[in-house]
Amino acid sequence: MSTLMVQGTTSDAGKSTLVTALCRWLSRQGVRVVPFKPQNMALNSAVTADGGEIGRAQAVQAQAAGLLPHTDMNPVLLKPNSDTGAQVIIHGRAVTSMNAVAYHDYKAIAMQAVLASHQRLSAAYPVVMVEGAGSPAEINLRAGDIANMGFAEAVDCPVLLIADINRGGVFAHLVGTLELLSPSEQARIKGFIINRFRGDLALLRSGLDWLEQRTGKPVIGVLPYVSDLHLEAEDGLDQRQVDKADQVLNVVVPVLPRISNHTDFDPLRLHPQVDLRFIGPGQAIPAADLIILPGSKSVRGDLAYLREQGWDTAIQRHLRYGGKVLGICGGLQMLGEQVHDPLGLEGTPGTSAGFGLLALSTALEQEKQLRNVRGRLVLEDAAVSGYEIHAGVTVGAALEQPAVYLDDGRCDGARSADGQVLGTYLHGLFESPRACAALLRWAGLAQVREVDYHALRERDIERLADLVENHLDTDRLRQLCGLE
Repeated sequence: MSTLMVQGTTSDAGKSTLVTALCRWLSRQGVRVVPFKPQNMALNSAVTADGGEIGRAQAVQAQAAGLLPHTDMNPVLLKPNSDTGAQVIIHGRAVTSMNAVAYHDYKAIAMQAVLASHQRLSAAYPVVMVEGAGSPAEINLRAGDIANMGFAEAVDCPVLLIADINRGGVFAHLVGTLELLSPSEQARIKGFIINRFRGDLALLRSGLDWLEQRTGKPVIGVLPYVSDLHLEAEDGLDQRQVDKADQVLNVVVPVLPRISNHTDFDPLRLHPQVDLRFIGPGQAIPAADLIILPGSKSVRGDLAYLREQGWDTAIQRHLRYGGKVLGICGGLQMLGEQVHDPLGLEGTPGTSAGFGLLALSTALEQEKQLRNVRGRLVLEDAAVSGYEIHAGVTVGAALEQPAVYLDDGRCDGARSADGQVLGTYLHGLFESPRACAALLRWAGLAQVREVDYHALRERDIERLADLVENHLDTDRLRQLCGLE
């Protein structure tokens, strides 16, 4: 059994992308490989086959490996609910919330969960492909580290170090990271990968030769910059769009301070008939056909933010002019009359007034509801699948007109009597082609082109595997994976 770890010189260096690529590259060769991230900090998450919660990136990596997502793939998930604190999820279940100082002391306990999950995976799969977090050279975080070299030392695995040349300073990143590691950690790094290179590789050759001579480490390869590659973001907001048709539906989404699962909007961002705009703080709120209120890790705090930014007034004006409003998860809760947090799960205990567009109220409870679901939208009876991740329990007369009829006999969400406002707890509903098309027609797009989002994602995972095959030293990679 073999474990190979990918670490990066910085956040967003390409760790998630490379692990996804390597999982598919190995899977195409018939190798049973499983992705693993010891500790993840992200507000984009997924529901696993065993009913837990993991980082969204690990769910995509599971798809690349041909597996169903499992909580062992990401045993520790941190979901920030403030600038200094986060909800701590162990083996798929929320166990507590704590500030950064308290978590520093908690890491010894978290490490036990990490090692237990790794042991189970390594017993079941010939190759465990591990993704680090951030950078291994963060001096203030090295004590008790469970995400990078602390884990690699504990399980005695080799490491590849990846850096993004598109940021600039790639040689300083690689050499500087190496210099800040201990001698045993330096010995673990078996090679470098340079990511997102534009131009003629011959112009980079002298730098690669210098890097190998300076460090004694091989360059495993240089991955090219691919501008149109789509892979669901681990946490950062991807605002790239494909070329649009002449007639488009204008959709706006507020960027909440604690926005969660914004990967819900990737199918819209990639749809040729949708102009999707994320509106940040201080930006003017443009006219639109559809306003979508996204998920939130701090619903009451984000409600206050929306009011400060004038979204309450903008939504009322939008509705007067015949626009549509959709709320997803936390966005559904915001559309109601009240949001109660008696336990202080997301901040100070108390109650906040919602926008009052649906006759419902929500109380936050300790236990999260985590489900993968299927059903049918009330719009056109369109088939839909998605997942629920929420601590809120919602009640009210508006639920008598649901948005979705689920296959398990439950109803989900609500819609207003005039049909202008719709809310649902389902994340991922735009990934179902029929449901996406029905929602776009409801929002005002007359002739909708159905787009298979899953096929787009599968296509780009295959493209990633091709990049590994064409640009990396695959013989050396197979050796590091224990295959030769």
